[in-house]
Amino acid sequence: MVEKVLKAAVIGTGAISKEHLSFLAKSNLAHLVGVCDLSLASAKYAAQKFGADALYTDYHQMLEEAKPDVIHILTPPQSHKPIATDCLKAGIHVICEKPITLSYDDFKDLWSTAQAHNVYLIEDHNYRYNTPILAIEKLIKDDVLGEVQDVEVRMSLAIRDGGLYADENLPNPGHKLPAGIIHDFITHLSYLALRFMPEVEEVKAAWRNLGGGNLFKYDDLDAFLMAGSVHGRIRFSSYTKPDCFEVIVRGSKGYAQTDLYQPYLRCVIPRKGGKQLSPLINHFVNGWDLMNDSVRNFRRKIMQQTPYEGLHRLLEITYQSLIDGKEPPITFEDMARTSRLIEALLAQENQI
Repeated sequence: MVEKVLKAAVIGTGAISKEHLSFLAKSNLAHLVGVCDLSLASAKYAAQKFGADALYTDYHQMLEEAKPDVIHILTPPQSHKPIATDCLKAGIHVICEKPITLSYDDFKDLWSTAQAHNVYLIEDHNYRYNTPILAIEKLIKDDVLGEVQDVEVRMSLAIRDGGLYADENLPNPGHKLPAGIIHDFITHLSYLALRFMPEVEEVKAAWRNLGGGNLFKYDDLDAFLMAGSVHGRIRFSSYTKPDCFEVIVRGSKGYAQTDLYQPYLRCVIPRKGGKQLSPLINHFVNGWDLMNDSVRNFRRKIMQQTPYEGLHRLLEITYQSLIDGKEPPITFEDMARTSRLIEALLAQENQI
C-alpha cells in the first residue's frame, strides 16, 4: 500500500522556516510544492536548499498554481489573519506560527472560516512535544508527582544585548505587537503553563520596561495564575543569566524540572529507600542523569541541534492525522485557552 503524501507549501522564509522546511524536505508524508517570500532572493535560496518544486513572491499565485493541501504560515504575526483567511477559504489546511492572531476574537474568526471550509487550523505549540515535557506529562499520568499544585514557566533571554531585537535602525516587527517583543514568546510560555493547569480563573501580571527607551515596550514580565487550588507563574526576564527556558511542575508527591534550552529532567520524588533515604537517592539518581544529559547536550552543541526537536515531532503527528482524517494534536481548545490567557495577561484590569 502506498502512503498518501500531502502537498505542502511555505509562506515566509525567515529564521523559523529552516525548522519547518527541514522537516518537509525529509518527510515521507509531505512533498514541498512551493515556497513564497516577498524577497525573491530568500525564496530562491529556500527553494534550492530544501528542494521545493517552485518559488514565488506572491502567495495568491502559489495557491492557484501549486495547489497545496497544507500551508505553513511563517510570516510576522500581524499578517497571519489575512493570509490564513485566504488559505482556509481556498480549502487548504493551515499550520501557523505563534501567535496565530493578536486577539481571541480574531482567532475565533479564523476558526469559523476553517470550519466553514472543512479544513484544519493549527497553531505551532512545538515545545509541548519536546522530550522533557512529554516525560513530565507521563510522570503526572502515572501519578508519580501526585496532584499538580504549582506550575512555573520561566524564560530568560537577553533580548536587549544586541542582535535581532535590539537594532534601533531596523526595528524587528515584534516591537509592534501588543506586548512588544515579549509577545513573540508569550504563546510558548502560556500553552506550557496551561498544559499542566485546569482553566485559569484569576490572572495578575506585571509588565515592565526596566531598561527604558522607546524601542522596547516591555522587557520584563511577572505573572501569577490561579486555577482552583493550582498556582501558576509565568516569568520573562531580559536580565537574569544565563539564557534559560525552565519548566517546573510541583505536585503533592514530588516535582519535576527541566530547561528546554539545555535539556535535562530532574525528578524529586519519594524513593524506595523511604523518607530518610529518599533525599540521598534523589541526589544520586538526578546527579547521574544530569551527567548523562551534559554529555548529550555537548553532542547537541557540536551537531548544532536546536531546541526545536519538538517541532518535527508535532509536524509528523499533524501530517499523519491529516492523512488519516483525524483531528490534529493541537485542538481548538488548546489554542482558545492559550489565546484567552494571553488576552487576560494583557488586560488592563489584570495588571499590577
